Amino acid sequence: MGSPDASPPAPAPPPGCPAHTGNGGGTEPLPLTTATGAAEPREVYRGLREEWGTVARVELEPGVPAWLVMGYRELLAVTRQEQVFSRDARNWRDLNEGVVSARSGLLPMMAWRANVIGADGPEHRRLRQPLDDGVARIDQRKARRQVEKVCTELIAEFSPHGRADLVSEYAAIVPLLSIASLFGLDRTEGQELRRALVALFGSADDSQDGNRHFQEILVDTLCERQVNPADDLTTAIIHHPNLRTDAERLQSMVVMISSGTEGVNAWISHALRLMLTDPRFAARLHGGRLGVDDALDEALWRDPPMNNMPARYALRDTELGGRRIKRGDVLILGIAAANDDPAIRPDEAGEPGNRAHLAFSAGPHVCPAQVPARLITRTAVNTALHLLPDMRLTIRAEEVSWQPSPWTRVPVSLPVEFSAARGRPGQG
Repeated sequence: MGSPDASPPAPAPPPGCPAHTGNGGGTEPLPLTTATGAAEPREVYRGLREEWGTVARVELEPGVPAWLVMGYRELLAVTRQEQVFSRDARNWRDLNEGVVSARSGLLPMMAWRANVIGADGPEHRRLRQPLDDGVARIDQRKARRQVEKVCTELIAEFSPHGRADLVSEYAAIVPLLSIASLFGLDRTEGQELRRALVALFGSADDSQDGNRHFQEILVDTLCERQVNPADDLTTAIIHHPNLRTDAERLQSMVVMISSGTEGVNAWISHALRLMLTDPRFAARLHGGRLGVDDALDEALWRDPPMNNMPARYALRDTELGGRRIKRGDVLILGIAAANDDPAIRPDEAGEPGNRAHLAFSAGPHVCPAQVPARLITRTAVNTALHLLPDMRLTIRAEEVSWQPSPWTRVPVSLPVEFSAARGRPGQG
């Protein structure tokens, strides 16, 4: 998962020392989880922008610094210049020099893997093609029907109780079951994947255990499909000519499932939260002017599935946003902060239908699954609003708390109440 420790971390410099700030700013680096766990992360990012400008020094875990790219134009520059900012974590100086422990919870999300995420140039294009082909072979109509079925069945399970948690009982499960079914995994395997992914994205002490279990499930699925092929994405990956080894096949599944499930969970959760708490969207339940698609787009602007996306590694000394970036420095794509950059979005509310956000990143590594992600999210939100038209959040909007992670911003829960159904939804 990463290089073993070469030497113990150097002692921390005293407060106020220039080594704390890199080359600007007057305070110690802000832990990145402070922003993602805040009630209003945009206020945290705005504070960083006021102090640092468009590129800020932050801390990924104690003693592990990074640059957070918060400028919209700067983020585009980083994602489009592979010759300067690489995706290959083997260029990460602090990892190579032992500043980052081999046991760090950051590594499942940041260490190099033999997959599309860790590659640049021709190698990236070779490994990207199986993902693009896999998305292209999805039957959109069939997928929509399958997602509707999943949503309806989940709501049928909790609707008789008159209350539910829209995260743990709905938003977290819909993408898992929907995406897992595309790979030929059953519901039990999907639930196991979910538990493993929560640990992986948390980047805490159990992150590496979660990563191992996640991969074990996928290895078992690959072995099964090699013996018993089926009409699913796992079989398509096994036989794709661009994938040369079992490791590459496994890592292709890792990328597609992990990014799809946790990202869509966040998107569904935030869209439902907006529909239930924001007057502009809540009014839709009573004939208001802003509907589901508007809520989906606003969620991508304000709380993108990956608030902060790891990572790029500087291949040479350079300058970005007025900061001196040294070879081997790690840069985090501050997607939520860049979406809020006043240079491109002076009107905080934005315009309905505006999709110029960076929620899916940009450049060669832009998300290949935007269409199926929107299909799953839109279907899940629409189905919940249709079958539970009088649901209401039972806590105040400001009381929503967030799962710990430096990367994602997913509500711990969205408890709601509604009129209890006597039978399955739609049966009267």
